[in-house]
Amino acid sequence: MIVTTGNDVAGRAIKNYVGIVRGIVVRSPTIGQGIMGGLKQLVGGNIEAYAVACEQARQEAYDRMIKQAQSLGADAVICMRYDATEFAEGVTEVLAYGTAVKLE
Repeated sequence: MIVTTGNDVAGRAIKNYVGIVRGIVVRSPTIGQGIMGGLKQLVGGNIEAYAVACEQARQEAYDRMIKQAQSLGADAVICMRYDATEFAEGVTEVLAYGTAVKLE
């Protein structure tokens, strides 16, 4: 599956637009990540435990978006983006979305 943040796929023509596809994940840090992140907040700097949790959520949202595009018979996803929203305290929604297309 070709995925791009661009509006087209270089060297390929778009045959038709299948529709908007998305993958949504709602996550909170594990207990261990929360403890390690809390300790790191005391001294400052990059909070690696939280970075790992964020990356895992992005990857899962991306995978879900791809799965939806494949189920629709798409060849590619263009205009792919991520969005994140704090759903509740300590709980974040991560959204991967784009436009599924068929290529010539």
